[in-house]
Amino acid sequence: MGRYGLTDEVVELREQMRAFIDGEVIPAEPDLESESGEDRTRGRLAELKALAKQRGLWALGHPAEIGGGGLPLMPFVYLNEIIGRSHYGQVAVGSASMQDSIMLHLYASDEQRERWLKPLVAGDIYPSVGLTEPEVAGSDPTLMQTRAVLDGDDWVINGHKWFTSGASRAAFTTCFALTEPEAQGHRKFSSIIVPTDTPGYEIVRAVPTMGTTAGQHCEVRYNDVRVPRDNLLGGRGEGFVIAQKRLGPGRIFHCMRWLGQAQRAFELMCDRAKSRWAHGSYLSEKGEIQRYIAESAAEIQAARLMTLDAAEAMDRGDRARVEISLIKFWGARMLHNVIDRAIQVHGALGVTGDTPLEKMYREARYARLYDGPDEVHRMVVARRILRDPQGRVPWGTLGGGEN
Repeated sequence: MGRYGLTDEVVELREQMRAFIDGEVIPAEPDLESESGEDRTRGRLAELKALAKQRGLWALGHPAEIGGGGLPLMPFVYLNEIIGRSHYGQVAVGSASMQDSIMLHLYASDEQRERWLKPLVAGDIYPSVGLTEPEVAGSDPTLMQTRAVLDGDDWVINGHKWFTSGASRAAFTTCFALTEPEAQGHRKFSSIIVPTDTPGYEIVRAVPTMGTTAGQHCEVRYNDVRVPRDNLLGGRGEGFVIAQKRLGPGRIFHCMRWLGQAQRAFELMCDRAKSRWAHGSYLSEKGEIQRYIAESAAEIQAARLMTLDAAEAMDRGDRARVEISLIKFWGARMLHNVIDRAIQVHGALGVTGDTPLEKMYREARYARLYDGPDEVHRMVVARRILRDPQGRVPWGTLGGGEN
């Protein structure tokens, strides 16, 4: 077995995924950019999803007991780097639902699993999550103002969310709301599954954002939304725990994908440097461009090893809070740096839609915000390391309440 679990089988599977992403998904990107709404259920994206299933590449990281491929986390790191080469890779191979599938797998009732989890893993429906609210800081979930109260056998939900990503196409939203006002801290909140066709569930708008196709990040109001008591996901007051079970793996999934985006930008940068002639030589012969390439290679490899280290810690059963926070803020910085350099080497071409770089650059800006801003992750790392500056205690075993 190779280092970090890179077996011959994983190498072969990685090559198959690379052939699919580079050979099928990336060439289809112009068509996918033009598809929206119902077109995607029967257009080019639907064709790619069917082809991924045909080639045995569908939902490989999902647990086998819920219909996935059952691939352990370490091998999936290598695959997700390849999947991340295209913005559409996750959806095309069924890995986009992993965070929500894991959350439902851990906490859903049998009825909830039958109604929501099975079709989610199969790619027949899409999920969304209602956490962030415009009136309060998203980095402090204890400030959430959306409330849910029991009225007979129904939860009645009132509140205001935004960045409910994908709500416009989702079958349901997992809404996090205050249900236990007398409890302490994080125990005040619960999670409730809300079908998006429920009366009172109002998509106010698709929030205009940099780098994302219209309709992806939605502002949602809950106006006396009634759902059955049994739509509670997990127990009362467990909303924060459930959110962390979703966000923890999600952070490392993001970092895996960023490696693919950065590697693709790096390859484009190298190709451009070797083919563009200016001021008496190719760009690749100029010292400043060589510095771009060397520093990008170093940053990508550092992020790759840090991601593998975090995944290995999680495989050991550690919470890996320091490892995940380290790679979350380092990976976001690396992603921006590499894409930025690639655009610079491309010159004017780099800021046009003729390459994927301008879209990649806009998307990369999100990386420093979602699933915890960089500032919070740096704080987590610093607090934990300060407890043992000499590193005599493995990071994953350090206690504490930070998230």
